This record gives sequence, structure tokens and C-alpha cells, in this order.
Amino acid sequence: MSRFFRIYTKLLAKYPLGMQALQAGALLGLGDQIAQNYIEKRSAKNLDLIRTAQFAGIGFFIAGPATRTWYGILDKYFGSKGVIVVLKKVACDQLLFAPVFIAILLSTIALMQGHNLKSTKLKLKNEYTDILINNYKLWPIVQLLNFYFVPLHYQVLVVQAIAILWNTYISYRTNRDNYKIYSINRN
Repeated sequence: MSRFFRIYTKLLAKYPLGMQALQAGALLGLGDQIAQNYIEKRSAKNLDLIRTAQFAGIGFFIAGPATRTWYGILDKYFGSKGVIVVLKKVACDQLLFAPVFIAILLSTIALMQGHNLKSTKLKLKNEYTDILINNYKLWPIVQLLNFYFVPLHYQVLVVQAIAILWNTYISYRTNRDNYKIYSINRN
């Protein structure tokens, strides 16, 4: 494991944005697979691999780069040490980044599911508030610990590791209607 971590650290230093995009893509895809396997209880032949690829794509193209860039901005403007610095970072992260990012994430998922603009807005209206509230139950404490204890170049990894569970929730939550159809057809 230490050899893997050394290689990862070297690649992270050389290609920070690319590595964090790759890890976010892999972990969003993993979260979707967990949702399909363990929550939706799909059999191997009924897995929706296109859905998993879409989640991985969102991680690779949106979540990884956005999170890495955001953490860099927070570090640049607030620094990296001290309780007050951490509190400022968490406040900005949860009051500015999280609401916007969740809206972008949910809109992107809806559009990838084939929703038009009108039904995407309706899906946002129906899901956004609950997901944002649940975000506030998990992420402030995660970010307090992350910003206080973890060096900047590992912060996205920590968030993405915790986000495996969050991504599973988002995958299930944004595919509930499809899951209900799958459950009915399965029986």
C-alpha cells in the first residue's frame, strides 16, 4: 500500500488537477455502483453501466476539477492554518460552494437522464432542498476536520473518500423513479 501511496503522491504533485479529476470520476462511479448493487439490489446483468459512466464523467469533468479549484481558492484567500481560517473556509464552502455545486450536479444528472429543461427544473424543485439539508448534516463536520488536519493536496481525496457514501445517496436519490420502475419490472 505504501508503494501505491508514493506513486499516487508523485502523480498528484505532477498532475494535481488530472489526478483529482480521475479519483473523483472513479469514486462517483463507485458510488453509483454501490447504489445499484446494494440499495437497488440489481443483478449483475441488470446494472446500468451507462448511468455509472455518466456519474464517473460528472466526477471527472465537473466534481474533481471544481473541488480542486475551489480548495485552491479558499487556501489562497484564507490560508491554511488556524481555527478561524478553518471556520471561514467551512462557512464559504457550505454557504457558497455547496448550494451552487448541488444545483449544478442535480441539473447535470437530470440532463444526462434525458430530461428537458422544464422537467430538469421540476426535478431540481423536488430534490434540491432535501439534498441540501442532508448536505448540511454531513459536510460541515467533514470539512472542519478536512481543512484543519489535511494538507491541501490531499483534501479532495479525503472528501471523495467520504463522498463514496454521499455519491451513493445522490445516485439513489436522483434515480429513485428509475429504481421504482426497475423494481416493478423485476417482480
